[in-house]
Amino acid sequence: MHQPIYIVRIVALLSVLLVNARLSAVAQPTSNTIPVKILWSDIKQFGVEGRGWTNTKSFYDRLPAKAEGVVRKPVWDLSRNSAGMCVRFVTDATTIHARWALTESWLYLANMTAIGKSGLDLYVKTEKGWRWLAVGAPQNQTNEILLAKDLIPGKREYLLYLPLYNGTKFVELGISETNMIEPAPAWGAGERKPIVFYGTSILQGASASRPGMVHSAMLQRKFNWPIINLGFSGNGKMEPETADLLAELDPAIYVIDCLPNMIADEIKQRVEPLVKKLRAAHPDVPIVLVEDRTLQGAFLTQGQMEWYHLKDRAELKTAFDHLQKDGMKNLFYIPGEQLLGDDGEGTTDGSHPNDLGFMRQSEVFAKVLEPLLKSEK
Repeated sequence: MHQPIYIVRIVALLSVLLVNARLSAVAQPTSNTIPVKILWSDIKQFGVEGRGWTNTKSFYDRLPAKAEGVVRKPVWDLSRNSAGMCVRFVTDATTIHARWALTESWLYLANMTAIGKSGLDLYVKTEKGWRWLAVGAPQNQTNEILLAKDLIPGKREYLLYLPLYNGTKFVELGISETNMIEPAPAWGAGERKPIVFYGTSILQGASASRPGMVHSAMLQRKFNWPIINLGFSGNGKMEPETADLLAELDPAIYVIDCLPNMIADEIKQRVEPLVKKLRAAHPDVPIVLVEDRTLQGAFLTQGQMEWYHLKDRAELKTAFDHLQKDGMKNLFYIPGEQLLGDDGEGTTDGSHPNDLGFMRQSEVFAKVLEPLLKSEK
């Protein structure tokens, strides 16, 4: 004999209510639970790295305020992106929060993730070196996220990279008020001057999946060495105005990597004056000239290798030879042919490296830079 339909419905409803009551009882905190208060700290107090000048229009600009109206407008505008900037800190927190604000509302590019363009990238120092831990994926111009949680208790050093292709208004780190957070110790036993990289969109970070995957950042972690990233997308052209600014810095090494943005005539006219200006300001600092990477379609595209690569590389090599014959010391050269490997898998779009391409590029750079840095220690 079937139960009346209304009795079946009442029984089902009572079952649902009973289950929900049990779940609610489990989910509710006990009377002994104390809400955790988050202590927020502006990362400026820990020492933001990657800033070549302190007299900037906004704190996270990469060129000084006086450069506005002196360098071309595209260079100035790109200098307001925080590429290469980072902060190191020590904390025993098991949960790390972050909040940050961006100057641009457009969070991603056609060939670049929102995390790479506008996000944060967190590393932790281990016995084996730096290891990736977490990313801050942006959703809006102003973001607040739980960056890492349930960390094994312990006091550790962390490294947080800032957005590559967006301007940064502020970044704050949040930890429990019961934990400590403080600036990290110096990179080495003594003060280490930064490696200054000057270049193009590739150096600025296109198309790294996240800020820590640019070759300059990889080299920073490999050598435990400060870096300054002066990559200007489409606008690394070795112009005299930019050369004047570069000469103001006090680096361990200059790495000049502008060929992707230049044609043969520009290379012929600008390389030697740039190098001589840097040498006049810094008689003993190593200067490294870098050839262009090979466009990955050049093997099958008529004329691309001859026109776009061979002519440019020949002009750079000629300038290098002239400088050496004139007695220029501490001048070094990185060929471009193997910067991305030889299997065609090192780019996102045939031009800009993916993470594999950046890793390969860092390995080529390291062979030249490592012995130069050893002499600096």
